Amino acid sequence: MRPFDARMLDVGDGHWIYVEEVGRRDGVPALFLHGGPGSGSQHLHRRLFDPERHHALLFDQRGAGRSHPYLSLQENTTQKLIADIEVIRTHFGIERWIVVGGSWGSTLAVAYAEAHPERVAALALRAVFLGTRREVEWAFVEGPKLFRPELYADFVGALPEAERADPLAAYLERLADPDPKVHRPAAEIWASYERALSELAPGQSRIAPSTGRSERLPPTPFVEGHYIRNDFFLQPDQLVREASKLRGIPGVIVQGRYDLLCPPHTAYALSEAWGNCRLEMLDRAGHAISEQGVMEALTRAIRELTDNA
Repeated sequence: MRPFDARMLDVGDGHWIYVEEVGRRDGVPALFLHGGPGSGSQHLHRRLFDPERHHALLFDQRGAGRSHPYLSLQENTTQKLIADIEVIRTHFGIERWIVVGGSWGSTLAVAYAEAHPERVAALALRAVFLGTRREVEWAFVEGPKLFRPELYADFVGALPEAERADPLAAYLERLADPDPKVHRPAAEIWASYERALSELAPGQSRIAPSTGRSERLPPTPFVEGHYIRNDFFLQPDQLVREASKLRGIPGVIVQGRYDLLCPPHTAYALSEAWGNCRLEMLDRAGHAISEQGVMEALTRAIRELTDNA
């Protein structure tokens, strides 16, 4: 499916965001929120929507993808992204829409829905992440130690010995270093590590030593690091504590049983606090949308919510 229109929107603070429309302009409005933070919307994501039924909008968040300035961390916060979503909604004259998001996209979807519940007709979420420190510690340290110890050893072993006691802090500091000789290898290792953790059966289960000379710098680690250093600009347990605001919004959560980055207990906790949603657990899937059955289950969920919208 190709966009029938695309444009750059000025959202202020020096940021311009890329927004594309797929489906049909008179269709059921839907919004897709990509992960990362920093990864950008992909062609694959368009396939979640029915071109005959939906008016779907996909955009690249601040600093990501085709938005400008690229990789900018200035005025790049969760609250600013929520405001950007409202700019998009009002620009296109949409009253209410179905909001879809996975991983960090699920975080932003929940944060937006709690801020503007009257604008959300339904929520379709995948691989729930709620932006807490303990989730980050699990994803990058505790989980890999238990389930992918050889991968974790590679992640830690790429650091100088003096920095290995707290590898997460060391990588976050290196990603923020302005020197390319410092941040480039850190970004390459981080991206490889996260990619391997996102799949139930990764094609490459070890991390190759970084050369620091890749043609294209992986973008996600820099934006992701910025958000992690700032606790995703959320208060502790904010999204679960305020889940009562979601009670009037129907939803579906699609969750991989063996998701190491965003484990099932987080999706379960949200579903219990929310109450007005169905949790669909996929027993043979990890984190990525490309995992077995995930794309199909999320597409079905969107179709189901559209039928009831």
